[in-house]
Amino acid sequence: MADELFEHPRLAALYDALDPDRGDLAVYAAIAGELGARRVLDVGCGTGTFALLLADRGVEVTGVDPAGGSLEVARAKPGAERVRWIRGAATALPPMQVDLATMTANVAQAILRPADWAATLRGVHDALRPGGHLVFETRDPAQRAWQEWNRAASYQVTRVPGVGAVESWVSVTDVAGPLVTFRWTYVFASDGKVLTSDSTLRFRERDEVEAALAAQGFAVREVRGAPDRPGREFVFFALRPE
Repeated sequence: MADELFEHPRLAALYDALDPDRGDLAVYAAIAGELGARRVLDVGCGTGTFALLLADRGVEVTGVDPAGGSLEVARAKPGAERVRWIRGAATALPPMQVDLATMTANVAQAILRPADWAATLRGVHDALRPGGHLVFETRDPAQRAWQEWNRAASYQVTRVPGVGAVESWVSVTDVAGPLVTFRWTYVFASDGKVLTSDSTLRFRERDEVEAALAAQGFAVREVRGAPDRPGREFVFFALRPE
């Protein structure tokens, strides 16, 4: 079940407007170029921003996401016909052999159960050609990013064309071991409607991630920092061996 932020039609339609700075995707596009990837699987593609960025560069892209609301937004964007969109999870992909699979932003951390994480990695491994790469990011738990997720730090008012002003903020509701749950609140000035979306992320240690990758047949080639968030995230380069 996808979070309301990605599934509710009114919230999914706002996603891009409320999070317009996606400089992180330029980093992934550069990685695709560095690896010479011509076929890419975008796991957790959301509203399709990264998939369409790659398609604009002539890359053959498949975007997969469980949230129908986000995929509806993606399919309505200019150039969407150049991307193969699949509603579902990476645990049940059709046959393919891609050069690169990606999980940008919070995608990897949104997979909570260890069994689902293992099944996702296994599904991606099967979708890669021998010699292909999985590249994804996850926050370093030592940085305790959730301590900054509060109304004082996140409150904003965004004026969205055709919608009007929207107030939004986030607050943490629970921290239970590696699981952090938080709630986004949205207030629409046009009609006073208040919508909320609860999410949970799993914060994994670096050695935990490396062990999970190895268990599914990957070789960890490199672990980088995120250039746009130095010292705060791990970016894993995992290879499906030849």
